[in-house]
Amino acid sequence: MPVRVTVRPDRSFHFEVRTPQTSWLLLNAANAPIGKKGKRKGASAPGTEVCGTVTLKHIYEIAKIKQSELRLSGLPLEGLCRSIIYQAKSIGIEVIP
Repeated sequence: MPVRVTVRPDRSFHFEVRTPQTSWLLLNAANAPIGKKGKRKGASAPGTEVCGTVTLKHIYEIAKIKQSELRLSGLPLEGLCRSIIYQAKSIGIEVIP
């Protein structure tokens, strides 16, 4: 989980837990194969090789998770879905209707 910790000069701090990375959510939704060191990996040649598939429902659910993050809350859900679809294609995941 990505975390941001801000430490101020008076030794006080602010701790913010963010949502998981989009690529991690996509690879888990696609049940991508697990590579070395127990991590899931995408396709080695994303334009030609497919390492998994996700449906539009998966894309929508991932967009809802990402929209809950404060810095992305103002973006429309359709725009988030499009960016997630483009990212899925870039790591070798096919999006099916």
